[in-house]
Amino acid sequence: MTQNFTPVTSGARLSDQVAEQLAAEIRQGRLVPGDKLPTEARLVEQFEVSRTVVREAVSRLKSLGLVDSRQGSGVFVTPQQPFAPLHFEARHAASKDAVVQMVEVRRALEAEVAALAAERRSASDLRAIRQAVNALDAAVQAGGNGVAEDMQFHRAIADAARNPFLIQTLEYLSQFLHGATQVTRANEARRVDFAAEVQSEHQAILQAVEAGHPASARQAAATHMGNAITRIQQADPAFWQQEGERLAQPLIKGLRQ
Repeated sequence: MTQNFTPVTSGARLSDQVAEQLAAEIRQGRLVPGDKLPTEARLVEQFEVSRTVVREAVSRLKSLGLVDSRQGSGVFVTPQQPFAPLHFEARHAASKDAVVQMVEVRRALEAEVAALAAERRSASDLRAIRQAVNALDAAVQAGGNGVAEDMQFHRAIADAARNPFLIQTLEYLSQFLHGATQVTRANEARRVDFAAEVQSEHQAILQAVEAGHPASARQAAATHMGNAITRIQQADPAFWQQEGERLAQPLIKGLRQ
């Protein structure tokens, strides 16, 4: 079977985006155990990235146990997966409910991630988090939706937590979190007060991580996600009848696969 991949763009790390697309092919059965991945050159061409990015993505798949290398032959989907893949059952999820429920999942994870980041962050981690905050503010000021930058902010915090299991869980969820983030940011952009609240909440997380206060970081992240849920619940009906419903559809379809 010939795979056709979508070129990746700036925002989240390129290698993460490549790995996510490849992992989706495996988890959804389009690449089955024993199948050979496309050649490195082919992946470089399709994703429009460097060889280094492709190698980093394949390395991540190896760490997840999804593929392994055979010297002189290439990279193959592992014959037996070490654990059963995670699937969500949400056949009857309505758009608004699905978004709220996914943000509830984020709240549980992101709060602990922020606490660990406050304990373990390095100077380079703090620079990456600050850069992500600045990039998000710049994107919004330039009229962008800030979705990629928002996700990169939370990814930078996750990297600082230095827990591969949490990071890999968030990586798996990112295919769904992107859709939920699109909805929350579109809703928040409709009101000046919402946008200001989000910016303030991000600053509170950053400041707690910078200060090295795990409890404050945990609370700031939990508050941010809790407020995101409240903002979704407060969205006027017209939002869900128009933009919210449209943006939520990729999330709903992903949950039902």
